[in-house]
Order: sequence, then C-alpha cells, then structure tokens
Amino acid sequence: MKKTPDPFSVTDNRQLFAMSHSPSNSTLRLASPDSGLRIGLLAGSGRFPIAFAEAARRAGHAVHCVGVEGLFPEELRELCNSVATTPLSKIGRAIRLFKRRQIDHVVMAGKIEKVALFQKWRWVKLVPDWRTLHMVFRYCSDRKDDTLLLAVIREFERDHIHFESALTYCPELLVKHGFLTRRKPTPAQWTDIRFGWEMAKELGRLDIGQSVVVNDSAVIAVEAIEGTDNCIRRAGELCGRGGFTVVKVAKPQQDMRFDVPTIGLGTLQTMHEAGGRVLAIESGMTIFLDQQEVIDLADKLGIAIVSVKAEEMMLRMAG
Repeated sequence: MKKTPDPFSVTDNRQLFAMSHSPSNSTLRLASPDSGLRIGLLAGSGRFPIAFAEAARRAGHAVHCVGVEGLFPEELRELCNSVATTPLSKIGRAIRLFKRRQIDHVVMAGKIEKVALFQKWRWVKLVPDWRTLHMVFRYCSDRKDDTLLLAVIREFERDHIHFESALTYCPELLVKHGFLTRRKPTPAQWTDIRFGWEMAKELGRLDIGQSVVVNDSAVIAVEAIEGTDNCIRRAGELCGRGGFTVVKVAKPQQDMRFDVPTIGLGTLQTMHEAGGRVLAIESGMTIFLDQQEVIDLADKLGIAIVSVKAEEMMLRMAG
C-alpha cells in the first residue's frame, strides 16, 4: 500500500529552493560555492544582514556592504570585505559606493524603519540627494512598502546594478514545514490560525503588513508601519487575558528580494512578554533566524510554533 505523506513532515529547504517563487524576476537559485562572486549588501538593522554575510563568506564570496547609517549592525565590519555607510535618504551615494567597488549584483537585508518618513521636518532631517528625489517623483505613486522598495530597485537599475534575493545565498534560513516545537496548537487555536491566515493574506495583498493577532476568532491587532513586535505588544495591552495567536505570512504577491517575513528571538521574547501562546508562520516563505535558540526558548516558555504551507491552509479553510 502506498504510504500517505505526512502533511507536517519536515521538508529540506534545498528542495524548496529548487522551485521558483513569483514574481519571475525574483526566481531563487542555489549559489555555487565555487563561484567566488562579488556581491553588494545594502544593509538595514537586525540579524538578517549578519546571517547573509556569514553564509556568503562561507561560500567563498566577497561581500561589499553599504550600511544605512544608524541601522546596520556594526558586526558587519568584521564579516564583509568592505563596509561603507550612507544616510537613508541618499540613494545616489549608495549607488556610487557600489560602482566604486565594481558591484553590479546587490541584495537587501535587514529592517528599514519607514517611521522616519512620517516625522516632523522629515525633508530637512533626511536631506535627500538628487537621485532620491528622482526616485520619489518618478516611481513612487504612494508610500506602500512594495512601491518604495521597487522604486529603489528601479533607480539602481538605471546604473545597471541589479538586486537579487539574499536567500539565494542562504536558503537554509527559510523555515521548514511542520511542528517546530513540542507544544502543538489546540483545536481552538487551529481555528484562530485559519481565521488569522485569511486576514493576514488580505492584509498582505493590500501591502499593509504581514502579521495578525487573533484570539477566540476575533482580530486583536494588525501590523502596519509599526512592525510585528509593536503589533504584538499592542495585542498584549488589548487582550489582557493573553493566550492569543500570532499569524505571520508572506504577501500573495511576495517579491523574495525584499521584505520577506522574518522571525527570531526578539519575536518570541515579545510574544512571551505580551501573553502570546501560538506563532503560525508560512513554510518556505519565512526567514527563521537563530532557529535552534528560538525553538529551545519556545519549548521553555510553552509557546507553540507551527510552519504551514499556503496550499495546505487553503484546504483547511475549505474544509
């Protein structure tokens, strides 16, 4: 008799990377360890730029970093072949720095806080250069995340500098499919996951955010400009009894070159402080930083983490 595959068996991420991700211009491929490429890194904040630089270095690539001032991790100075910095608002400077290093392929990694765009006197504080002004007025019809980041890509392409997915070089960071912790969601929590999944996908389709917090089939909080951690904190304030579920997914139109859903130790610590009990994420589309440490912490705190495939979730909702 043919054995029915376990829908929650662990899948090798290298198999996941053998498949293409839409849109077609962000198809992922495994980098050859012997290719010895010169790669540019446009680095924001957080652990992801460090994880990328470590993986690229192990593969024998030369990494030349341009870090956003006040955001990029200083550890990159020890991991990259060169590090230069640029203010957030000076796209022209970033382009020149990469061209000086003869870099024509770049990846984005790390958080860029969009809050700075909505502060008082932002144009005075940020002082955009000519290329940034050109980008904004030529390509930015609104201030959605995808609009802004695609505008950056288009401005770089004018100088024949092309962006790739950072995950091309570190596919092992993508989350595996299945139950990741000893604790598993209860039937009631599965109901919240299904409910939150549909809401989060619609939120992503509208390019508002990636995360929804649910309790008892009610939306407690949704992520917008403040980011996932602050969304979870707000849910903790609104849901005093705790026990809520966090659902974090990729956008239906996810471009794997930027803004890929990411979780790490900070996500778990914030959930614990706010009273969250379940974290549901999308398999093969979510970056999972410090994986073993996060799983160990979740087991210690009694938080369930489950990684679900999109098509599997659609079947659960249809059933």
